[in-house]
Amino acid sequence: MILAAGESTRMGSDKALLPWPPSGAAGSSGKTFLSAAIQALNAHNDMVIVVVGQNEPSLSPVVYATGASLVRNPSPEQGQFSSLQVGLREVLKRGRDAAMVTPVDRPPVQASTLESLRATFEASADSVWAVVPEYRGRHGHPILVGREMIEIFLRAPATATAREIEHQYQLRIQYVSVDDPFIASNVDTPQDYQALLAQDLPQPK
Repeated sequence: MILAAGESTRMGSDKALLPWPPSGAAGSSGKTFLSAAIQALNAHNDMVIVVVGQNEPSLSPVVYATGASLVRNPSPEQGQFSSLQVGLREVLKRGRDAAMVTPVDRPPVQASTLESLRATFEASADSVWAVVPEYRGRHGHPILVGREMIEIFLRAPATATAREIEHQYQLRIQYVSVDDPFIASNVDTPQDYQALLAQDLPQPK
């Protein structure tokens, strides 16, 4: 599940449609943060849901062209947590009990990271409700949440944040160390994006 309903006010244009990989990189032709994220998640999930907002007209062609589906957050101004709740309700509606969740404002992570998240979750004890990647002490995305954590998120007030809830249920979360700096990336401004483009891209694993 990809959270893409934000207005991207600090960026000045929709972050979901920022070109990625950078121009000239392998496989860069016409791709964006959104299409690259869908492609990455498609390889490790049986479906990908994109949560959109007022930007539905501009994002829907990308969503459908890359084999994903979308659900609209009717009140994206309430913040990212409201989009998380909208998306998780759709996950349960479609009969799934777990979901990988990531914001759209970052490059997609390595395939090996997604494989590690899924393998760790499938091998975990019943007491583990979520798996979170960690890179050099920093936690990031995607997170993989099971039915119990989904229910916790859905029962929380709209004013809550995912981070607050994760802290409350830290004993139910398993952290998995990955060699992938993109799990902690966050692109909010044009300066952030330019700094990202200037980096050496991690090699696919």
